[in-house]
Amino acid sequence: MRRILIVGAGQSGLQLGLGLVGRGYDVTLMSARTPEEIRNGRVMSTQMMFASSLANERELGIDFWADQAPTVHGLGVSVAGPDGGRAIDWLGRLDEPAQSVDQRVKMAGWLEEFERAGGHLVIHPVSLSDLDSLTVMFDLTVVAAGKGELVDLFDRDAARSCHTSTQRALSVVYVHGLGPRPEHPDVDAVRCNLIPGIGELFVMPSLTLSGRCDILFFEGIPGGPLDCFTEVRNDPGAHLARTLELMRRYVPWEYERARGVELTDHKGTLVGGYPPVVRQPVGRLPSGRFALGMADVVVANDPITGQGSNNASKCAAVYLDAITAAGDGPLDEAFMRNAFESYWAEAETVTAWTNAMLAPPPPHVLEVLGAAGEHPEVADRFANGFDRTADFRNWLLDPDRTRSYLAEVTTSHAA
Repeated sequence: MRRILIVGAGQSGLQLGLGLVGRGYDVTLMSARTPEEIRNGRVMSTQMMFASSLANERELGIDFWADQAPTVHGLGVSVAGPDGGRAIDWLGRLDEPAQSVDQRVKMAGWLEEFERAGGHLVIHPVSLSDLDSLTVMFDLTVVAAGKGELVDLFDRDAARSCHTSTQRALSVVYVHGLGPRPEHPDVDAVRCNLIPGIGELFVMPSLTLSGRCDILFFEGIPGGPLDCFTEVRNDPGAHLARTLELMRRYVPWEYERARGVELTDHKGTLVGGYPPVVRQPVGRLPSGRFALGMADVVVANDPITGQGSNNASKCAAVYLDAITAAGDGPLDEAFMRNAFESYWAEAETVTAWTNAMLAPPPPHVLEVLGAAGEHPEVADRFANGFDRTADFRNWLLDPDRTRSYLAEVTTSHAA
């Protein structure tokens, strides 16, 4: 039986570990925290997952909260106008629903399931020297912990990374009591509010420790008026108050339904930011042995496109199939690089799209946002691109293809 070591207990590491245990592998997973410590800790992300990522969990039988989490059927976009109103406002319908489950709920539950299923769980932080001494006991070592000194094993890939600094200051608040959106009160949807030159506010339904909730997620251009949460990072009440004041000032249509919200819990806030980066997938340890990086260890995009957990799920699915297909063959450096390139075939478009969204929208993207308000099929195609990201190559990421597509839509409606 092949022995696999996974360091890191997030979406990618746990999904891969559970998948490998289910296929008969001897898997050891190292986590810095116990399930209870995770449940009692701070929120970690926004984690809206779209249909193909949710399908990966269903296939492994680990979609334990599918009947409890809000079912998201739409994705809407609003663009703030200079008069305080909305210059653009529309809702795209998802072909298949999305869901978000607080990672405190999911990762704690998955850790417990991993042990029940026969995996070996070790609760201990892992240093570089720890990892180097451990790898000799395993056929493959996978690093799925996106923070700490282990990330330094994986060199920045300058050819695939276009940023060297943080592109957004991030602020997350989990709340109860958010009212429905008047335009579609019966449809749970992710709402993307774009504030030109300032940043974005994303509003999304989720499931947390205390049940149904909503997430208020600001992305602020560094140095701008939304880059103001560092000083309140340890004061949840002040964090929420500042969030609401910024909503009142910049997105009053969202503020109106948020007047009565309350924090879900005193650990329901998060402040951060990091430079988007793509790293080399193979890390060489002091002993000369190798480790394979996965998910945000090697591809860390800004969360503006909501792809972090989706990338993690897809990376875990690719690696699971690659390890299985290898059979008794070598799980060496060549295997690691090939496994990553299979994942990069998907992640490359996500990275290009995310980097494009961080920049001021070019004219052809503005044309798309405007057309989506007039033609529901454009809105729907944009919304479903959050799941089927490869489709953006066919129309959104190339100005000529964009205009050709929009011309087809206009002609079809005229006919």
